[in-house]
Amino acid sequence: MEMLRRSSVFASEVFDRSHTDKELVSQAKALCRDYIHSRLNRAGIGWSKPEHGLAASGDELEYLRPNVYRNVARQLNITVASESIVSDAFLAVAAEIFSTGVTWGKVVSLYAVAGALAVDCVRHGHPAMVHTIVDCMGEFVRKSLTSWLKRRGGWVDVTKCVVNTDPSFHSHWLVSAVCAFGHYLKATVLYLLREK
Repeated sequence: MEMLRRSSVFASEVFDRSHTDKELVSQAKALCRDYIHSRLNRAGIGWSKPEHGLAASGDELEYLRPNVYRNVARQLNITVASESIVSDAFLAVAAEIFSTGVTWGKVVSLYAVAGALAVDCVRHGHPAMVHTIVDCMGEFVRKSLTSWLKRRGGWVDVTKCVVNTDPSFHSHWLVSAVCAFGHYLKATVLYLLREK
């Protein structure tokens, strides 16, 4: 009986280990930096390409909807020279994407938006804005996604949910991503109307 009690205590300590908000935000920012570096590299203006499941999923999403994840600054009708404009626009798009709930597909979509916006910033001569985008991702995750991430055991599930070669799987997370696309367009329109 004592051995059973000890093993269940050990199991609860190992498997119920909860990530702190700070850890989740730090991981979100690291994933964002990696994703942006991957995206900049694909655009021919980056450094080295880190390999992880999020980049592969984002690549697929961007391939399916190239017009959504290119020229984001132009779509939002913003200038990328101002840190406050870039951060406000990114946070507005993020809030709209997640306005109806959180899914891994929407998370990937937000990273794709971050990558596309970073490409715009670098191409327009404002590479320092990449840090602003990464910080905004961290802020959004801290305010809006940490509870959801904790319930899923942190970021580990992102690779389980979006990296799969089974064609039937693509409809699972891509449906969410396509819905996120609709929210992205709505956010774009609302942002543009707000500016007028």
